Amino acid sequence: MTNDFSNEWKPQTALVHGGTQRSQFGETSEALYLTQGFIYESAEAAEARFKGEEPGFIYSRYANPTVDMFEKRMCALEGAEDARSMASGMAAVSAALLCSLKAGDHVVSARALFGSCRWVVETLMPRYGIEITLVDGKDMEAWEDAVRPNTKLFFLESPTNPTLEVCDIAAIATLADSIGARLVVDNVFATPLQQKPLELGAHVVVYSATKHIDGQGRCLGGIVLSDKQWIDENLHDYFRHTGPSLSPFNAWTLLKGLETLPLRVRQQTETAGKVADFLAEHEKVSRVVYPGRKDHPQADIIARQMKGGSTLVCFDLKGGKDAAFAFENALSIIAISNNLGDAKSLVTHPATTTHKNLSPEAQAEAGIGAGTLRLSMGLEDSDDLVRDIAQALDAA
Repeated sequence: MTNDFSNEWKPQTALVHGGTQRSQFGETSEALYLTQGFIYESAEAAEARFKGEEPGFIYSRYANPTVDMFEKRMCALEGAEDARSMASGMAAVSAALLCSLKAGDHVVSARALFGSCRWVVETLMPRYGIEITLVDGKDMEAWEDAVRPNTKLFFLESPTNPTLEVCDIAAIATLADSIGARLVVDNVFATPLQQKPLELGAHVVVYSATKHIDGQGRCLGGIVLSDKQWIDENLHDYFRHTGPSLSPFNAWTLLKGLETLPLRVRQQTETAGKVADFLAEHEKVSRVVYPGRKDHPQADIIARQMKGGSTLVCFDLKGGKDAAFAFENALSIIAISNNLGDAKSLVTHPATTTHKNLSPEAQAEAGIGAGTLRLSMGLEDSDDLVRDIAQALDAA
């Protein structure tokens, strides 16, 4: 039994029921299908299924009932026609970028990216003859000036990792349409609840499901969402033959995470706003960047394209690296980790962790300084977190 009404549901309902397929046993929770392959009733049935003439599953590297439920539920939430889930967020990013490119194509990317994303764009792609131009994602003229006759793809994160810069997705999507290119948006920091890139004109959306979608530090996962034609013509064969498939167990875990996603993101966003306001008034803090504050440099764009702030806060301490390390080491509730979107509050020092492989010049271009810290707010009481931050700032 499969539910067929997800297009009519609001997000909270779709995140509980979307894409559910029940077996003959009528289970309440989604079934976990830990199988590599599937049995055919006859040789003729196997032939028909491989030809695509008969629906059904062939091999769990291609598709699996539990994984299929996760993909359908994400499509219901995102408003996408189709999706392919992957073993990790970086598998999803790599697949979304590489599946439609060939040697001689040109990609324009915002330079403010997660460290591994920037490595794929700046280091891996040129090895295969793909031309790259990095631009200031906030500057529309820079996007326009970077366009070449062979430009096939635009790529950006918004808000960015870790400095929470925001790009004008609708304007960049319009530019992409005007030259016949595709815009790929990494939407992990906003979550699918706070921002809908497809509604803003983006063509492909990617997530690290490891982050808010799981949200409890249990497993890895990623997903690419787009229209069915693009999936069929570009991603399908790449995915099928390179094998970055998501484990059915991880898909089941992510399905459970989606059920509580709105509750968690709402509380984490409220806490992040309180923490950002506290940090903005502290004498040891030189800069606070938070999409929910009016002093965010792209506040006007945020008002147009985001439904809420973020679960993350970026800030700089005046004492540089020494102050940042002292702050981290003095925290008692907030843990040091490079993950984000977790039920537990986490802090990381990007210059020495997630973005350590960038040159000092590239770090500066991305807004990362020696005293930059990124907070990912969890589900703890906000008053307890503010007190923990306050005493750690005293130590810094």
